Amino acid sequence: MNKNAPIGIFDSGIGGLSVMLNIHQLLPTESLFYVADSLNVPYGSKPPDIILDRSIAAADFLINKQGAKAIVIACNTATAISINELRAKFSIPIIGMEPAVKPASEATIKNKVGVLATSGTLHSAKFSALLENHSKEVEFYVQPCPGLVDLIDYGSIDSPKLIQLIKNYCQEFKKNQIDTIVLGCTHYVFIKDLIKDIMGPEIKIIDTGFAVANQVNRKLIEFDLQSNSEKSLIKVWTNRQGKKNEDIINRLLSGLKVNYKLFTSWP
Repeated sequence: MNKNAPIGIFDSGIGGLSVMLNIHQLLPTESLFYVADSLNVPYGSKPPDIILDRSIAAADFLINKQGAKAIVIACNTATAISINELRAKFSIPIIGMEPAVKPASEATIKNKVGVLATSGTLHSAKFSALLENHSKEVEFYVQPCPGLVDLIDYGSIDSPKLIQLIKNYCQEFKKNQIDTIVLGCTHYVFIKDLIKDIMGPEIKIIDTGFAVANQVNRKLIEFDLQSNSEKSLIKVWTNRQGKKNEDIINRLLSGLKVNYKLFTSWP
């Protein structure tokens, strides 16, 4: 396989861009092709069969149409539902996400950890097994967050409605004096500062973006797929058209040191 082929990344919307930024920071010479299935956001409230179909469609587009050498499922819900099927269907490395329960267990001092995630992630067998493995000494408080992904994906990152939702979802965390929060959805990375404002500056907030970037690096080394190019190419596809959507994506990618191309359609 061509070592300079792109790494494909997909999510239900813009949330996975946070993961893409981590990968680019660690691996600046790798080309990254990102697909946002924004017409179907959020995945967390969708039936498993729909999530699986959309995941296969995104992976197929990135692999068979764009020549991706590896795939990152930048969505906790899609990982839980589809990673086994994608690994069986495609012969390239498939890297998934899971809530950072283990790092949070190691970071907490009070042994009290809150988990913010979508209902789809929290109800998955994968998450239940993960929680069971780390709940012997640590008490976990899980909080489903309906509505958050929708607001973030449509750019309402600092709206009064979103702030009120975060306050509501953090009530039990404050009541139980947790000291660490796991962000169990890639979208939530973009509201990390708001969560800290509400919970207080001493709160520890854990996400998995950089851990995933490290795993991507390990897989590239394992399969001898590290890029030997001096230049990287970044492309982003979204299937939700409109200037507002484009503006949101451009704002989130404004910190990139390289040029990128934005496309407003994909199958």
